[in-house]
Amino acid sequence: MGDGHNLSLIRCTDGLALPCWQPLENVPLIDKIGRGLFYFLFLAFLFIGVSIVSDRFMAAIEVITSQEREVSVRKTSGDKQIVVVRVWNETVANLTLMALGSSAPEILLSVIEIYARGFTAGELGPGTIVGSAAYNLFVIIAICVWVIPDGEVRKIKHLGVFFVTATWSVFAYVWMYLILCVFSPGRVEIWEGLVTFSFFPCTVITAYAADRNIHRYIRKDFRMNKRGVIVQAEGGDNLEMVNTELLVLDDVHEDIKQEYISTLKDLRHQHPQTDIDVLEKMAHEILLNKGPKSRAFYRIQATRKLMGSGDLMRRISERAQSDLSEVKAELQRESGVSEFTQSGSRVFFEPSKYTVLESCGQFEVRVVRTGNIDAPLSVEYTTEDGTAQAGSDYVKAKGLIQFNSGEKEKRITLEVIDDDVFEPDEHFYVRLCSTQPSGSLGAPVLATVIILDDDHGGLFKFEAQNHELVESVGTYELKVVRCSGARGRVILPYFTEDGTAKNGKEFEGMQGELVFENNESEQVISLTIIEEDSYEKDVLFYVQLGEPQMSGASLAAEAEKKRPEDRTERERIAIMGKPRLGEITRAQIRIKESKEFKNTVDKLVQRANASLLIGTSSWKEQFVEALTVTASNEDEQKAPSKLDYFMHFLTVFWKVLFAFVPPTDICKGYLCFVVSIFCIGIVTAIIGDVASHFGATLGIKDGVTAIVFVALGTSIPDTFASKVAAIHDKHADASVGNVTGSNAVNVFLGIGVAWSIAAIYHGIHGNDFNVDPGSLAFSVTIFCSEAVVAILILFIRRSKAVGGELGGPVCLKYLTSSVLFALWITYLVVSTLEAYGVIQGF
Repeated sequence: MGDGHNLSLIRCTDGLALPCWQPLENVPLIDKIGRGLFYFLFLAFLFIGVSIVSDRFMAAIEVITSQEREVSVRKTSGDKQIVVVRVWNETVANLTLMALGSSAPEILLSVIEIYARGFTAGELGPGTIVGSAAYNLFVIIAICVWVIPDGEVRKIKHLGVFFVTATWSVFAYVWMYLILCVFSPGRVEIWEGLVTFSFFPCTVITAYAADRNIHRYIRKDFRMNKRGVIVQAEGGDNLEMVNTELLVLDDVHEDIKQEYISTLKDLRHQHPQTDIDVLEKMAHEILLNKGPKSRAFYRIQATRKLMGSGDLMRRISERAQSDLSEVKAELQRESGVSEFTQSGSRVFFEPSKYTVLESCGQFEVRVVRTGNIDAPLSVEYTTEDGTAQAGSDYVKAKGLIQFNSGEKEKRITLEVIDDDVFEPDEHFYVRLCSTQPSGSLGAPVLATVIILDDDHGGLFKFEAQNHELVESVGTYELKVVRCSGARGRVILPYFTEDGTAKNGKEFEGMQGELVFENNESEQVISLTIIEEDSYEKDVLFYVQLGEPQMSGASLAAEAEKKRPEDRTERERIAIMGKPRLGEITRAQIRIKESKEFKNTVDKLVQRANASLLIGTSSWKEQFVEALTVTASNEDEQKAPSKLDYFMHFLTVFWKVLFAFVPPTDICKGYLCFVVSIFCIGIVTAIIGDVASHFGATLGIKDGVTAIVFVALGTSIPDTFASKVAAIHDKHADASVGNVTGSNAVNVFLGIGVAWSIAAIYHGIHGNDFNVDPGSLAFSVTIFCSEAVVAILILFIRRSKAVGGELGGPVCLKYLTSSVLFALWITYLVVSTLEAYGVIQGF
């Protein structure tokens, strides 16, 4: 557009939104430079704006593609299971909405340029698409290879999908050359435009097929990703799943849960005194930080840090706490447990079971109250017979307890009656009857008192036969009781036996003796449970009691040495009173993770998607974020830096303007999607005008402006997004795998839609849509040649020498980055020289 023969003349035409800067004739060189600098700064300002509104667009896409639905799945056992299913397949989402989100400015620029020029071809839109593709493929991948820590590698996980999209991305530019130079040189026909557009769904379908083909040996209808969400929904609501499918689902789900369990275990060891709720929150926060994130997340993360809007990772701690609170509340609702309100007062026995010796005389029973203890309260109590009878075994009691203001505890004194008659254990009850004020009784209102006969050596048994515990308990105290007597010092042997739980693996085997002193009625065996990284743990072992023995010489021991007919009456009574085993001598210990804990893990794993942090729920939230300056350093909790304030001041106009875009929570993100793309179109139209005026003012051709300045400006956010994704993700898909897909989508949508519209318009009016191949065909040829080289380099890096597309040995890493960067410089230099006629094109 610049005139090389008249340096004072600016050849410029009015744009769609902006007129030319007058005057255009007799413009001094200093004015040209001043105008060019202004246009350059204005262009940079517009690139910031389009980045911010593109992020609102990406947030909407993330919310849309993260939508889930519940599906009833029938297992082979016939049982139905409700699973959460992603509506959008991951590959399809990346190639459609995600690619559209990152490439929307380039695509819209091409379409808007066609309209602005009266449906005639321009160089800015197509040049930006090719230039952006070159920058993405060479520079972004070079940076991603470079930033991986020394010695580490990142490998593309879905290689089939990458191969398909890489093939389409090269073919897209070959197809552009065929249209421009082979099929109908200098002219684009309607069928060419429509076929170009039709390659877009073909790309999506073949990539989807490649994604499914990765798992071709296992036919299944669901696949669970590493976020704990099942993706890829097909078929009806009731689906049969073969054993292999369930095994795959279980294995993947197990991996996710094991990561959570392992993290929680490490935190328990590091913080042994910390409450379990706090540890669960910390584990969930770590899971959110480590988990894979979508390209939308990284794109928005990069933009926010550049624009002084803080770091999305800071919101993870808040999200972890809210997730845990919601999960606990949900589990509480599901179990029908309501939270206890402390507004009133409750009075009850604590504990509700007492064991006393027949010879103890008087003893006390404890009554406590909770809640509002400021007001006075009185409660009536009375004793009730069980197997023990009032008057012969205990003294009947009845009375009134008075709690004064501030008192939490009272004690009732009761008395048992001792006799010399040998009898089994007996019990009676103490009941709380009524309170004043009424309605203050809480469970338990009944206390049980067991009277042990101290005239017998006792029966020894476990308090219960079955014991269920969680592996995280560490040490479990297994209670052994002595009933029907408590006389003498007794030694009771015990030992553990393996079941499905094995000694040294799930528990530590034990063998020993308990010593019951005279009148002692309880002892405990301390079992050590070994904690493993197991989620669905359900194993058994046993503890067996041996025969009890009186300690030291005893009348019963001497009597047993005699023949029955030689024993005296006293010796016969002594034998009857010697210690024996009771009915429960073998305890079954089941190590099983608690239902509440498993449910908590399940629900937290489903929420372990940090990408959902980018959504917004209200306009208020959006405006507060737009006006708030936040530190961009994710590693340190500190005040915003001067650079953060400067970037905020520079971008606050765009932040506030696009805070008017509807929140993503409205209409499931679709309204935000529509409004955002409309805003991108407006800003892109202005960018096209300013870029064109900038080139015209400084005498730079539109094709060169497109591949150098516009392509660079629209790709900066993606550069930072890919860099962060390369460092933090385990695989290279989010950083590299999406580049080839975006490049293909750019051509098929940006060129296909624009040229189809123009060709149809001219066809209706009986004209041809003429496109001068010029520099574009040469630029496309250079790019295709270099793209093949770049893709081959990536495939070669998958060999054992490197082991992945990104990172690797230091020398190879830097060599790869240098070669890729050199390819981009070569592309720019050669294309620019051809545009200005220095070298011969086609």
